[in-house]
Amino acid sequence: MNFKHLKYFVATAETGQVSRAAKLLSISQSSVTSSVRELEAILGVSLFQRRAQGMDLTKDGRQFLHAARDILERIDAAHEFDRGSNEVTGTLTVAASYTVIGYFLPYHLGRLSQLYPRLDIQIVELNRQSIEEQLLRCQIDMALALTSNIQRDGIETLTLLKSPRRLWVPAGHEFCHEGDVPLSRIAQEPYVMLTVDEAAHSSMKYWNSHNQNPNVKLRTSSVEAVRSLVGNGQGVTILSDMVYRPWSLEGRRIETVPTDVEIPTMDVGLAFNRGAARSLAMETLKGYFTSAFLSPKLQF
Repeated sequence: MNFKHLKYFVATAETGQVSRAAKLLSISQSSVTSSVRELEAILGVSLFQRRAQGMDLTKDGRQFLHAARDILERIDAAHEFDRGSNEVTGTLTVAASYTVIGYFLPYHLGRLSQLYPRLDIQIVELNRQSIEEQLLRCQIDMALALTSNIQRDGIETLTLLKSPRRLWVPAGHEFCHEGDVPLSRIAQEPYVMLTVDEAAHSSMKYWNSHNQNPNVKLRTSSVEAVRSLVGNGQGVTILSDMVYRPWSLEGRRIETVPTDVEIPTMDVGLAFNRGAARSLAMETLKGYFTSAFLSPKLQF
């Protein structure tokens, strides 16, 4: 196994298509395909399910993705650590939504404090509407949010990560053995609806577009409550891979299953006031996230 295997695997996992990964890395599609197949042979597992619409991670693939990202990020951090980071100073007020703070931001805040010790990043938690209002009023410098939810004109977004949404079911559920599950079948199950960060609104968009309605038994703003209810067999849900964890707080196993329709991804990224001037500190933060998510890490 080498770093190229990891880099090409992560690019394919994050873009969901070999063609997109190849374009991102500026290499041929055949190079990506052969590298992923070599990695699967080395590990002795299938990392992806090949589908007409793209590449879906298997359970083994999702587990390996965490390790691969960690390795690449640590190497990248080692390369960047001494690149004049002490020269960047200033204070930034950065808003972040609930999901971003809980499942995306902590690692990067730690890394930023190491790379730029004289950059003071002040985080405030806001919902999408407040983020949009405060960006347009220049009350905050920038935001990390679900860019798929941003609606207001005058706000520029830069999507960093597209997290696929899948069906969550308790271990042993019949859906675990049926392949792609139709929404019509899911609609017959008790459904746990997450409401935080407009999750319910996003869900109903794709349910309505397929003329189906979930059998909602409970609405909650707590991801952990959803996890526990699903793990204990009280319902199913459709949520993103970014918030997925294989175990509930009680130690109950949760499985993920693909659906037979394409469900929009949950997109995470940066948001700016399009017309506002950007300081060196703002460009530094943008550059960090662009390098971490949108630029090839290692060249061969």
